[in-house]
Amino acid sequence: MIKNFIKIAYRNLLRSKGFSFLNISGVAIGMASAMLILLWVQDELNFDRFHEKTDRIYMMYGRNKINGQLLAVSQTPEIMESTLKQNYPEVEDAVRYNNVTFLMTVGDKHLNVQGAFADSGFLSTFSYPLLTGGSGSLLSETHNIVLTQALAKKFFGNESAIGKTVRIDSTDNFTVSGVLKDLPRNTRFYFEYLLPWNYKVKLGWADSNWTNNFTDTYVLLKPATSQQVFDTKIKNIIINHTKSGKFESKAEVFTQPLSRLYLYSKSENGRLVGGRIDVVNLFIVIAIFILLIACINFMNLSTARSEKRAKEVGIRKVAGARKSSLVAQFISESLILAFIAFIIAVMIVQLSLPAFNSLTGKQLAITFSNPFYWLSAILITGIIAGSYPAFYLSSFTPAMVLKGSFKKVNALVTPRKVLVILQFTFAITLIISTIIVEHQVQYAQDRDAGYNRNNLVFTFNQGDVNKNYGLIKNELISSGAAVSVTKSANPITTRWSSGWGYLWQGSTATDKKTEFVRLGSDADFVKTLGVKLAAGRDIDINKYPSDSTAMLLNETAVRMMHFKNPIGQTIRRENYPDEWHVVGVVKDFILESPYENINPTMILGPSQWFQVIHFKLNPANSTAADLAKAEAIFKKYNPQYPFEYVFADESYARKFADEQRTAKLAGLFAGLTIFISCLGLFGLATYMAEQRTKEIGIRKVLGASVQSVVMLMAKDFVILVLVAVIIASPVAWFFMNKWLQNFGYRINISGWIFGIAGLLAVSIALLTISFQAIKAAIANPVKSLRSE
Repeated sequence: MIKNFIKIAYRNLLRSKGFSFLNISGVAIGMASAMLILLWVQDELNFDRFHEKTDRIYMMYGRNKINGQLLAVSQTPEIMESTLKQNYPEVEDAVRYNNVTFLMTVGDKHLNVQGAFADSGFLSTFSYPLLTGGSGSLLSETHNIVLTQALAKKFFGNESAIGKTVRIDSTDNFTVSGVLKDLPRNTRFYFEYLLPWNYKVKLGWADSNWTNNFTDTYVLLKPATSQQVFDTKIKNIIINHTKSGKFESKAEVFTQPLSRLYLYSKSENGRLVGGRIDVVNLFIVIAIFILLIACINFMNLSTARSEKRAKEVGIRKVAGARKSSLVAQFISESLILAFIAFIIAVMIVQLSLPAFNSLTGKQLAITFSNPFYWLSAILITGIIAGSYPAFYLSSFTPAMVLKGSFKKVNALVTPRKVLVILQFTFAITLIISTIIVEHQVQYAQDRDAGYNRNNLVFTFNQGDVNKNYGLIKNELISSGAAVSVTKSANPITTRWSSGWGYLWQGSTATDKKTEFVRLGSDADFVKTLGVKLAAGRDIDINKYPSDSTAMLLNETAVRMMHFKNPIGQTIRRENYPDEWHVVGVVKDFILESPYENINPTMILGPSQWFQVIHFKLNPANSTAADLAKAEAIFKKYNPQYPFEYVFADESYARKFADEQRTAKLAGLFAGLTIFISCLGLFGLATYMAEQRTKEIGIRKVLGASVQSVVMLMAKDFVILVLVAVIIASPVAWFFMNKWLQNFGYRINISGWIFGIAGLLAVSIALLTISFQAIKAAIANPVKSLRSE
């Protein structure tokens, strides 16, 4: 029987080549799109899930009220690690992790490389495969270092790196104790080497203050330990350790599973409730609907051709065929079609993966290790696509079919119309969503950053740069490489520091809980960065020695502090001896996300934490010439370190990368959805033109114009698309309005977006239908009526 089913299915595919092509193409593109999305989703869901002990690893979080909001913060006090191991029996191990960048030297090779400080138990807690190395903890000795495979190859080529010496920051020698396999892309960690935490202590960088939150702390809980019970026990660990101290903290502590860190990063009322998972869920829904739309195409085209299969069904039933046998026949045909479509889909995916990986920034690949997974995909697609046509075709009454009177009156609502509306509803929803995402990204990109990014470059303070800063600054300007230079605590595009507990004349207890973003400057901050002064002057330690305690405020800070005349105001921090005087006010500028409201910001006078040098390249020269001069100057005064720099405009542009990638993906799959839907429309229009050939001929004989015939054929389809627009618009508004709430600086959803999406959908539908409609309208009526 199965052989007979296959033979009949094969004959039907060959008999209707055009419809077979449309069916297979639609399902293949739908399956390929769903495969690509699900490969991306699988990679997202597998972030940091490859560790053997993933289900027992948790990250420590703090929960505290900042600026009136209860926030969850991932960094915790450095001293917490030892307390967790000593006082909590549920903890099998606790490890700290901090990224760091050092100059690494081997022979004449000098590389600035990002690595990390980590406790000795890091590599036993996390499962990063070791290629070579000794037994035991590889980070137990202060001067041990663990390299990744790629970094070991850069330094030592194909030689074994074990036991070799690497010099760190031109001061200390380290012995390579192990080489790790290169880190996978789907991990939240990034390092090319690991240094023992003890070395951080030796450098004097350790911090034993329970109110300073600078460290990522992870705990490995013992098997069968309840996270909820453990969270209850550690909730007040920071509060208890600061009760009798100089600085009291109200921060509560809780844990977040490692497997949820990447997906759940959005803080609401002190809890991690969303984030990347929202985008993942969105694309899962898109994958399901794209595949469903492809199946709907199959259903519509199969039922539209019911008249051609009706006599076959009638004769089979008269000959004694049961309904179950007919259902099996039609399901088997759809399964064969799904199998062919699957083969084509796999080829499409393989060909498109390089471009898709480039778009998503991933390294996705199809794995065929689980045949059950792929077999399930074929079966599910084939059964969904074939079930409705199978039951519809097998339900025909033989007597009615053989009399030729089985067709129903053209009803206002039919399953086929509903399916077409469903297809276009989803497609139009995606189009509207894509337009809104693109509009939101563009809205943020068009926002005034508040400073001039043109020709602005920054480099990091390493080696002898700070010692020779004055000489470097003078030569950059005198050589004509730069027109202005300043140093600061962090890049103008990134927030590195913040604090609260500040007091000023008229401040309240609530004001002490306000968090201020902090930068630093010695001189020429306004001139170099192009920040606009609203009042007062810039900090200038060279001209005004008293500016060692000077401060600039942004406009948001002035409003928050309720200053009418901010210049000359004195600001201090509770329990700290330092006191600053305000010398100027700058207009708000974007230091953090361009999608968020600007936070109150302080630019403080000279301190020991200057880590970045900004310089404005001379526009009179070419960029290459300016950078060549700058490199020579930095090499002169800091010869051990490579000259590495970042353009401020490029750093700023990276703030839009995630949303732009989401918009491109949504746009890509919106286009594919429309294309699949149009394949179905084309097939339906073709069949309708065949069915109405004689009607069109009679109308033309009676004087109907080509235009009127085309409109007659297109009208029904356009009405269905318009209904889809009406349904899709509120659905898209609801979900996109919810998405926009994630941004403090956001657009209002305008009516023109729905109008453009609707016009686009109707235009595409008309273009799809018009080919067959015009072909039918210009046909010679004599040929269509010859048999009458």
